Amino acid sequence: METKHSAKIFIVDDDVMVASLIKKSAEDLPDVDCYVFGSAEECLSQLHLRPDVITIDYYLPDSDGLELLKKVKAFDESINTIIISGQQNIDVVVESYRNGAQDYIVKDENMVANLHSSFKNLLLNVNLRKEVEILQEQIIDRHKYNHIIGNSPQILNVLKLIQKVERSNISVLVTGESGTGKELVSRAIHYNSKRKKKPFVAVNLSAIPNDLLESELFGHEKGAFTDARSRRIGKFEQADSGSIFLDEICEMETGLQSKLLRVLQEKELSRIGSNKLLKLDFRMISATNQNIKQHIKEGKFREDLFYRIQGFQIELPPLRERGDDIILLSNHFLDLFTKQNNLDNLSLSKKAKEYLMQYSWPGNVRELKSVIERAALLCENEIIDVSDIQILAA
Repeated sequence: METKHSAKIFIVDDDVMVASLIKKSAEDLPDVDCYVFGSAEECLSQLHLRPDVITIDYYLPDSDGLELLKKVKAFDESINTIIISGQQNIDVVVESYRNGAQDYIVKDENMVANLHSSFKNLLLNVNLRKEVEILQEQIIDRHKYNHIIGNSPQILNVLKLIQKVERSNISVLVTGESGTGKELVSRAIHYNSKRKKKPFVAVNLSAIPNDLLESELFGHEKGAFTDARSRRIGKFEQADSGSIFLDEICEMETGLQSKLLRVLQEKELSRIGSNKLLKLDFRMISATNQNIKQHIKEGKFREDLFYRIQGFQIELPPLRERGDDIILLSNHFLDLFTKQNNLDNLSLSKKAKEYLMQYSWPGNVRELKSVIERAALLCENEIIDVSDIQILAA
């Protein structure tokens, strides 16, 4: 088989001899990189490497093979999985396929030959899927992102990244200056994903006092503390089966970061005042306008949490770098404001457009919207001129 893309294969088996046989079978095919892990935990910690195929031993020292299969599929259901087992129990086979395994191979004298055939077929499908994805990435479905205004190369690149990540369950970190549209991008990811009919729960961490944040995120039981007069369902529970968006993630205190890390790793939590663990299924999207790596250096943000939340990072460009998008956005905000307030149609003069293009917009899109709405109210005729544009100092 001629592979056009280098493929990654994870082998999860604590039996060194069996793992060696599986590795040899895989490496008989060209352009294959193999990674061997002796436990489920080791495999899960490296899923960010985006394997194409994972072979899973049914009996692992730290996990049931089916449990690992479920966690892999929850991370990214497009990862191909092969369960390898010493038993031929039909119930086990059915359960494996039911949970998303692409193949089930018995440890017998035919194992190596069966594996070679399975790898060959699965990698052929991987190559075809990647070729289709490459073609899809070159074509942006603008209708899906009609709330994100702009045609600059910078914003089109952001749309390509959204399109690339929306189909998976990988955690996303959206970065960029204040006012660049981080929540808008996060909503676009959710509402174009398979979770679009489930809740999108947005939480602005900087707006919640630190002493209330744990209860807000994870919930509490009645009587858990002095003012806990009734049970409260936290934001993570509200986001079950959907997506949770944590804005200004750098504002979270390091003590609470530890609990968040565990919730993200285990996909389970217990409300304050309860010992009961609740299993959850959610997609994590977070955002910050700060230099998160500098926060790590200063000890304000956990490095292990950073690696957990930045499975896929999208950096949003500042408005000053988006060229003619400034005028597109201005016309959009102007049209929206006049319709919402029953005003006559307004337009921007040539000099007004030049003025808007020359300004540096430290407050980005949020600042532009405010300036345009104010200009619409100050305008005495149908044309907004430079004299109508008031930019207030911060």
